[in-house]
Amino acid sequence: MIIPYHELDQDTLNNLIEYYVLREGTDYGEQEISLAEKVTAVKRQLKTGEVVIVYSELHETVNLMPKQHFLQQQAEQP
Repeated sequence: MIIPYHELDQDTLNNLIEYYVLREGTDYGEQEISLAEKVTAVKRQLKTGEVVIVYSELHETVNLMPKQHFLQQQAEQP
């Protein structure tokens, strides 16, 4: 189930994004990018709809994922 980002409290949204960014540990190459810049980039992706917040009732977890990936997973489920 997709959770609209604008329905979350700002502190909750920021904490969720920070957790996601820190957990991912993505390598950004030669150039170091600050946590604030990463959070801003994820917020931008949420606003454009490129990334969505997904709640799994089965696992009782919340995750951020590319919208296309989420839609693909939904299409593969019976």
